[in-house]
Amino acid sequence: MDILNRAKEVIDIEIEGLKRVRAQLGQGFKRAVELILDSKGRVVVCGIGKSGLIGRKISATFSSTGTPSVFLHPVEALHGDLGVVQKGDVVIAISNSGNTQELLRLIPVLKERGVPIIAFTGNPLSRLAKLSDCIIDTGVEKEACSLGLAPTASTTATLAVGDALAVVLLSLRNFSEQDFRRNHPSGTLGERLKIQVREVMITGDKIPLVLTGTPVKKAVAEMDKKGLGTVLVVDGDGALIGIFTDGDVRRTLLRRGLSHTNFQDSHDLGNIPIDDIMTQQPKFISPDVLAADALAIMEEHLITVLPVIEETGRLCGIVHLHDLLGKGEFKFLV
Repeated sequence: MDILNRAKEVIDIEIEGLKRVRAQLGQGFKRAVELILDSKGRVVVCGIGKSGLIGRKISATFSSTGTPSVFLHPVEALHGDLGVVQKGDVVIAISNSGNTQELLRLIPVLKERGVPIIAFTGNPLSRLAKLSDCIIDTGVEKEACSLGLAPTASTTATLAVGDALAVVLLSLRNFSEQDFRRNHPSGTLGERLKIQVREVMITGDKIPLVLTGTPVKKAVAEMDKKGLGTVLVVDGDGALIGIFTDGDVRRTLLRRGLSHTNFQDSHDLGNIPIDDIMTQQPKFISPDVLAADALAIMEEHLITVLPVIEETGRLCGIVHLHDLLGKGEFKFLV
């Protein structure tokens, strides 16, 4: 085998795939742009396997170019992370076949929340396409893999469409070089994590918050409303007492022998004080420490949120992993 000629053949196949996708861009792409521009929330990108890896990059490109975005793994979404999705968000669902079961199980749940679905798929006749509000055809004639099995040309095409969407949105939002630099201080994650937690924490009415003694059903409603997959519990003086997460909801149901389907019937559970089932003495951080320190605590304890506490002991904010990594709308003090 001639190594260089084979490598050139692979690249030629991917180039042809890109040409095909370019030629078939149409109303679906325009509709996707409109849905994202009209949304009040973030672009939530979903995919699994190689599509998931491409989705993560697309989401990161959106966030760095003025379109707040987050990646959501379809399986994790069905096991507690669905709280990330809020009304006003738009979902991009990526599947070359359009029949990825893990993704298809998630779509009806998202549609119940009134969230528009944009499909990136190589199969416009697939189930995913039929369930979506608009379709962008990312289909290629063939993969560069000689076996025709490993996603190669198709993932390249999907990535290119994601880049095209991000750049069109950048232009329509008049996103400037200064805006870009604010999302890329010194151009590296390491530099970005040198800022203080207070510069990226969520504050005020956006904090998912309930008072001690609040019934579980009201705490869950607050968790769902704020969309961070957690709710903080404070006393009358604003001091942090505990934390309750989507995962705690699931574990509580399992411990009590309940299921999501009969949760509504469990009147007693819905009305007990949140104090009875919350996690007490949760991990927290000061607003003056570096974002890198917050990230280290999250990694050590396998958590995605940290309450932020002032020297006085009062709760002043909450920081989410997505904000630390720049996947959400990265905020700076001005």
